[in-house]
Amino acid sequence: MAAEIQPKPLTRKPILLQRVEGSQEVVNMAVIVPKEEGVISVSEDRTVRVWLKRDSGQYWPSIYHVMPSPCSCMSFNPETRRLSIGLDNGTISEFILSEDYNKMTPVKNYQAHQSRVTMILFVLELEWVLSTGQDKQFAWHCSESGQRLGGYRTSAVASGLQFDVETRHVFIGDHSGQVTILKLEQENCSLVTTFRGHTGGVTALCWDPVQRVLFSGSSDHSVIMWDIGGRKGTAIELQGHNDRVQALSYAQHTRQLISCGGDGGIVVWNMDVERQETPEWLDSDSCQKCDQPFFWNFKQMWDSKKIGLRQHHCRKCGKAVCGKCSSKRSSIPLMGFEFEVRVCDSCHEAITDEERAPTATFHDSKHNIVHVHFDATRGWLLTSGTDKVIKLWDMTPVVS
Repeated sequence: MAAEIQPKPLTRKPILLQRVEGSQEVVNMAVIVPKEEGVISVSEDRTVRVWLKRDSGQYWPSIYHVMPSPCSCMSFNPETRRLSIGLDNGTISEFILSEDYNKMTPVKNYQAHQSRVTMILFVLELEWVLSTGQDKQFAWHCSESGQRLGGYRTSAVASGLQFDVETRHVFIGDHSGQVTILKLEQENCSLVTTFRGHTGGVTALCWDPVQRVLFSGSSDHSVIMWDIGGRKGTAIELQGHNDRVQALSYAQHTRQLISCGGDGGIVVWNMDVERQETPEWLDSDSCQKCDQPFFWNFKQMWDSKKIGLRQHHCRKCGKAVCGKCSSKRSSIPLMGFEFEVRVCDSCHEAITDEERAPTATFHDSKHNIVHVHFDATRGWLLTSGTDKVIKLWDMTPVVS
């Protein structure tokens, strides 16, 4: 009897909808225009462009505006069509776009920073403009009067900025790897706390106001989920990138996190699972499985007449073990390890196939990503890369 051939399962992956090209330098930020077939981009080549889809199916600029300095970042509010642009010279320039997205009218300029603006957020509910700069300053201004309301000096240059409207907490991630939480009032702010978890600088932040968790991406290739609302200090690591994490976006309706790396990798994480904290690594002078001394434990080496061994750690139990007792590798997705990592032999035997089931999917954008924007209503993802190209993706096959 002939063997029955089982069809291979179809790999669900993002569908490339469009390539938007034409910028002379890197597109530092871009957003999908809600309810429109359009994209707004700001670039190192000093241009602000609004790209609208034409009858030909191609995207062409309906607005092409040249700024006095390279454009480093932006914030767009669809309700008011207010566009705030951060510049390399420290200025924030504000415009209102027309309903047909064919004209932009200057509103005001804020002399916000002494050097390059790194992040901007416009908060419609409070009429505030929040920003960070390479001058290590966080500042917020009144969007109506243009008046500076306050500021705070960060420990290093900030590269991530998020805000919770309900509690008026601002989250600032910086190049030192620190995340700072401030409480903002109308004209002053107070430090709530600071925390660290990354071995590299923070490169991106993403806030989920419903579950009240903060996601941070880092140059150390990892993402950490911080349970802010639970007040238990829980921090869940997600290890799924081979390069620095450049950008994060969260799909609240499906509880999926999208993280993008500098090597073009897009990882979609299922956050609707019960994840586990990674254990603290234990200290020991000898292997906690076979009791062989580690190489610095001279006394035990002398007493037992044994050669000292190199210390390793099991990623599942955290015990200090030698290479012989940790010769196996395994993925532990619920602990955030989507790739195989070192585990001790006993933990390797205890991990079930169910526990090895992936909780993330991996995709290649084929360009080195510097920024992303996710439109949850359509399931579209925008990626901009070092190749000066903007790509639009249909993520519904993987984010649903």
